[in-house]
Amino acid sequence: MAINLDGASTEELVDALSKIAAELAARPAPDSPTACVDLVETLAAAGDLQEAALAGFITVVDGAREVQRWGFPSTRSWLRSRLGMREARAKERLTLARQRHRLPEVAGRWASGELSAGYAATIADAVTRLDDHDCGRAETILLGMVDQGFSAGKIAGFGKRIGEVIAERDGTEQAPEDVTRGYERSWIDSTRSLDGGRYIKGWLNAEDAAIFDGTLAPLAKPAGTDDHRDLSERTAAALTSVLSGGHKATRVTVICDLDTLTGGTTPARLTDGTPIPAAQARRIALNAGVSPLLLGRGNLPLYLGHRVRFATAPQRQVLETLYATCAVAGCEVPGTLCEVDHVHGWALGHSPTDIDQLTLTCGWHNRYKHTHPHRLHITKAPDGRYTYRLHLPGIRTLPQPGRPPPWLTMAA
Repeated sequence: MAINLDGASTEELVDALSKIAAELAARPAPDSPTACVDLVETLAAAGDLQEAALAGFITVVDGAREVQRWGFPSTRSWLRSRLGMREARAKERLTLARQRHRLPEVAGRWASGELSAGYAATIADAVTRLDDHDCGRAETILLGMVDQGFSAGKIAGFGKRIGEVIAERDGTEQAPEDVTRGYERSWIDSTRSLDGGRYIKGWLNAEDAAIFDGTLAPLAKPAGTDDHRDLSERTAAALTSVLSGGHKATRVTVICDLDTLTGGTTPARLTDGTPIPAAQARRIALNAGVSPLLLGRGNLPLYLGHRVRFATAPQRQVLETLYATCAVAGCEVPGTLCEVDHVHGWALGHSPTDIDQLTLTCGWHNRYKHTHPHRLHITKAPDGRYTYRLHLPGIRTLPQPGRPPPWLTMAA
């Protein structure tokens, strides 16, 4: 087999590798166990080099947020859905892609075949929460352990201890990863204490904060003159009431002009005057737990929605029975955590809230469907279930055995 390495493009090299892998997978293993030992070690080393190249490709995809354009909430969800990876594997590959630029010696030794992908992944995971200065020192220490013959498991344990020592030295606590992404995404971090309780901290964007305040604020008021709990204690009790199912009504009202709901730019507002950007107000109006107060010319109220107007508790129970996960194919968010979605959209109540017109979508895909309706294809199965399929960019297929590309010469 002859390949013109100097003249072949990156795409052609990937095609050649795919062709070789397809041919190799189609052949039976040799009968000799001794030969197979040698083949396994050689092939595994080649796989480590392939992983080094793959990390470079994923770095570009992740940095450009390319997969979000095609309906995937994150690079990790794309790796799970499109490449069929388990969560742990997707996380490992993404960590490698994001940390390789901070680990020049690891990257160089990995790409040259001197370091396995397993060691590279272990070191990348160990430095994830370290600053650049500490990252460089940790890289040197951990690579020294590799050279001394320590296993990846031993290095992983030592890498964890490095992070703990640095945290103790600085007296600092690293913020959750989502915080570094700005204020667009909400996040909640929960840590169990030794006595079975939980420490909770987090951030809610304006949209989620409106629902949080509208639900808990009425329940967090003092129960009477003898209620000596402070606001934090009353808020915790209100949250527990909601989570236990003791409270169902969400009292969030978003006031917006008709023009805003139908595509205008005029900001909406909450009842306390908090401004809400037009695009965000339209997303909020899609939530089954929010009441939109629509105003026409002269601030004339046109329509005041109500939660039962959107989806009743029995309807949601039926939908959760039909949909174990989000209706978007490949999305793994459980149906119990999804939002009720009007399949054909909703505006001014023109779309009926009938059970055969509703489905469940996660919050991210609900907003994606609203902003990119042309990138989803909706089908309905005979049993009444809807499936949303993403319109993806051109799909590349693996070459089939016996059909080499024209620039690749196969010799017998």
